[in-house]
Amino acid sequence: MDSEPLLLKGGLSVDDRGTVSFVNDFNFENVKRFYAVENHKQGFVRAWHAHKQEAKYVMVVKGSAIIGAVKIDNWESPSKNTKVNRFVLSEKNPSVLFIPAGFANGFMSLTEDSKIIFFSTSELKDSLNDDFRYDAHYWDIWKIEER
Repeated sequence: MDSEPLLLKGGLSVDDRGTVSFVNDFNFENVKRFYAVENHKQGFVRAWHAHKQEAKYVMVVKGSAIIGAVKIDNWESPSKNTKVNRFVLSEKNPSVLFIPAGFANGFMSLTEDSKIIFFSTSELKDSLNDDFRYDAHYWDIWKIEER
């Protein structure tokens, strides 16, 4: 698979009535289902979850989070030296991250109130038969660097 993670940028429109957030380049054509995830606390890591056939789209609708995506080179024992794509997504900068099939994904909530919506290209029954999991710190991209 030649595909790489892709960030579809959106925006905010603010006027005297309120705010509209949008990602107009996101096309729901292949989406079969969606689900929302919220952690009980800031800094909690949920990772690494991979699929050979299923792709995902990720949008942070509340708060902010670090999202990781790494291409799996060996499904039984992936290389720990593989490049990990790291993104920071926030409700304050609307965007949708595309994670292709063949990648593991994970996230860490950066705020107490983070809420993330995952849009999947597989129905649940198909996803359960295409499910690979690795330790949350197998690729450890969760450290925050002071600047």
